[in-house]
Amino acid sequence: MAESFTIEQMQEKVILVGVSLCEGDDTQDSMDELAELAETAGAEVVGMTVQGRDGIHPGFYVGSGKLQEIRQMIFDLQATGIICDDELSPAQLRNMEKELDCKVMDRTLVILDIFAGRASTSEGKIQVELAQLRYRLSRLTGLGTSLSRLGGGIGTRGPGEKKLEMDRRLIKTRISQLKRELEEVRRHREVTRVQRSRSHVKVAAIVGYTNAGKSTLLNRLTDANVLEEDKLFATLDPTTRNLKLDSGQEILLTDTVGFIRKLPHHLIEAFRSTLEEAKYADFIIHVVDASNPQREKQMHIVYETLHNLGVEGKKIITLLNKQDKLEQEALIKDLKADYTLKVSALTGEGLGQVKETLEEVLREDKQFLEGVFPYDMGGQVSAIRKYGELLEEEYREEGIYVRAFVPVELYPNLNKALRL
Repeated sequence: MAESFTIEQMQEKVILVGVSLCEGDDTQDSMDELAELAETAGAEVVGMTVQGRDGIHPGFYVGSGKLQEIRQMIFDLQATGIICDDELSPAQLRNMEKELDCKVMDRTLVILDIFAGRASTSEGKIQVELAQLRYRLSRLTGLGTSLSRLGGGIGTRGPGEKKLEMDRRLIKTRISQLKRELEEVRRHREVTRVQRSRSHVKVAAIVGYTNAGKSTLLNRLTDANVLEEDKLFATLDPTTRNLKLDSGQEILLTDTVGFIRKLPHHLIEAFRSTLEEAKYADFIIHVVDASNPQREKQMHIVYETLHNLGVEGKKIITLLNKQDKLEQEALIKDLKADYTLKVSALTGEGLGQVKETLEEVLREDKQFLEGVFPYDMGGQVSAIRKYGELLEEEYREEGIYVRAFVPVELYPNLNKALRL
């Protein structure tokens, strides 16, 4: 009987390296998040070190003394590589590789690797591959030794793996091709948005820090059946679902990719069409993990990212999620929000109030209409049912009496059709 063998990929053991530029900054929080990112990517964190400096070293990221300390840590802890908390330049990458003689990665590479494992739709895969290629193109020289010794692990996942041996010309050709494909996706999104605006159905973009509970919320409200995991970037591809409210009004909810500290510019550029769902939405649902000690900082990062995407002047409903995880009530304020509600998407707490608030927000953009439609104009009542909020409907001798809130753009035609 032939023996069977199981080959398991060796788990990478990594040391995290960060630089603190001033006392009291959020470096430690960023390092804790980097540890979570590394574990999400499949690595084991065996050590962590932070150097306080006036500025990041242009050649080695950290100073020479810290570099020697890291070399000793690698030996003592039997680490297979290091992950730096900032994006490294090609020179920094090459120099650190040479000095430490191990695999050197940065925060961007880890995030790209997680994204490569999460992308499931063709659009998501195109976006990830484009971001990976742009990253690798700018570091082609610096990644030389690193790529020759990879043999699996972080940075080799997804479509980028088969492109590692490509020269600069081939990578540029592939980037051009992917950009054309993304342009097609962008045009398709534009057509979809135009169709949505014609249907007079409002769109709300669900945004928030990664792992705040956006997918759980979408599933609870719409039975969307989106993957839910207590992990960073559990879902990557945007999902749009229809939510029918108690009054009969409908609204489209669109989930977006989670935001994070130091979101790589390669990703923002590649995922612009996806992230811009928030820009073209009628209003924003901002999901916050109220149980996270860093919630205020995370809220700031979300608003900063929205600002960078040009998302301004929209009504914001902030949902302080994961109330079920709070041991004691926390005082949290979001001064940028029009509405702030306490919810638990997991248990369903507060979701009834969320729907009531959505009804209220939708009503604010509608105009009140009251009158009688002749029976041969019954189609207008159907339009009110579909696009507005029908408060009262009564069949009288002279026609159909209605009281309703209707979209502003439909009001003039509906008002004209009323029997005088």
